[in-house]
Amino acid sequence: MYKLGEFKQLVRDFSDVADFLVVYIAEAHSTDGWAFANNIAIKRHRNLEERLSAARILVQEETLCPVVVDSMSDTTCVKYGAMPERLYILQAGKIIYKGEKGPWGYKPQEVHSFLQKMK
Repeated sequence: MYKLGEFKQLVRDFSDVADFLVVYIAEAHSTDGWAFANNIAIKRHRNLEERLSAARILVQEETLCPVVVDSMSDTTCVKYGAMPERLYILQAGKIIYKGEKGPWGYKPQEVHSFLQKMK
């Protein structure tokens, strides 16, 4: 979970200027979907309880910030174009940074640079 490590470093470095939140969305690499080797075994969520259960695995990794779970209708994922992952910065309810879609567009260093200017 190298990406989680980069995210956790952002939380450590910038918790004095930003509040962080993880929204757990549909599993991008489910074992019964598009899986790859050396990943945590999580099946595609069929109901909210399964999604909550999968999110608890993430919480065990100590994200250092709150984790919330998207609805089964994927409201947040669709609204923010978050599949499979994406970074945003909001200020006063407005998007002030919108990262590209991951995995290639997942760039914590861009968020670092952006937040550094807010210190």
